[in-house]
Amino acid sequence: MRAIQVARPGGPEVLELVELERPAATPGHVVVRVEAAGVNYIDTYQRSGLYAMDLPFVPGKEGAGQIVEVGEGVEDFVEGEGVAWAFTQGSYAEYIRVPVTDLYRVPEDVELDMAAAALLQGLTAHYLVTSSHPVMPGETVLVHAAAGGVGLLLTQLAVARGATVIGTVGSEQKERIAMQAGVSHVLRYDLMADVARDLPAAVRAIVPEGVEVVYDGVGRTTFDASLASLKRRGAMVLFGAASGPVEPVDPQRLNAAGSVVLSRPTLGDFTADAEEREWRASDIFHGILLGDLSVRIDHGYSLDEAAEAHRALESRRTSGKLLLHP
Repeated sequence: MRAIQVARPGGPEVLELVELERPAATPGHVVVRVEAAGVNYIDTYQRSGLYAMDLPFVPGKEGAGQIVEVGEGVEDFVEGEGVAWAFTQGSYAEYIRVPVTDLYRVPEDVELDMAAAALLQGLTAHYLVTSSHPVMPGETVLVHAAAGGVGLLLTQLAVARGATVIGTVGSEQKERIAMQAGVSHVLRYDLMADVARDLPAAVRAIVPEGVEVVYDGVGRTTFDASLASLKRRGAMVLFGAASGPVEPVDPQRLNAAGSVVLSRPTLGDFTADAEEREWRASDIFHGILLGDLSVRIDHGYSLDEAAEAHRALESRRTSGKLLLHP
């Protein structure tokens, strides 16, 4: 089968198209023919060496496709069924072996491309608004990169829970996309001379006391501004590092910011059991089916264009999801 492999850490150029042996089903696993693989920031972290990986490896942890082989002991899934996954390494390939503990059944009326585009970022947005800081009616929340894959879904889920969303974006085009998703106030950090100074001032011009929560997947370039935008006893939820990791934080800064709370959650801890996984995925897929949740696919690439997809993601010029089609 064809697959993308990383033999050494580096830039997008290290993503190499190779021929590998197709995996076989093993107990508790199925083999899936990949229809679409999601491209995510964690893929770039692994490729660059920011997250250490055993070499060589096939990138990609998310995708959707059809089951072609079922392993011993698998009872709840059958050949030909459409499924998606969010945590199985090796999705940049024509076939992948997936444990049943990471399989999500895709409803027949949901296209596999849509399932691949929605699952990981949808699960992330879901746990952020329901569990990391449960959004309540009447709250004002700040969502960074509001026109990005997670940001668009996060905005829709927060608005559905009765919140007002302030969203940051980096271009006029992304401003329009964020507004379509339900953002009430868009702040253009690309127009700011000093984000750490200007962004909190812009937030407080809208809501003088500050926001109840900031959802920050950008990291280094927005962290200081996020902290300064919170109201007293607000919550700072740092869930990613698109601009790089945040420097170590003195806990006294949380005191000085108004007894605020800082958390650094990860999706795995919010999908730790089958019941929770089913709840979150069901909410996402049903939202798509009912038309309550709109998933934006920015661009689809062929497998041999993986490097181009990574460049597009890291440039932060995308709005929505990037997919690879083996």
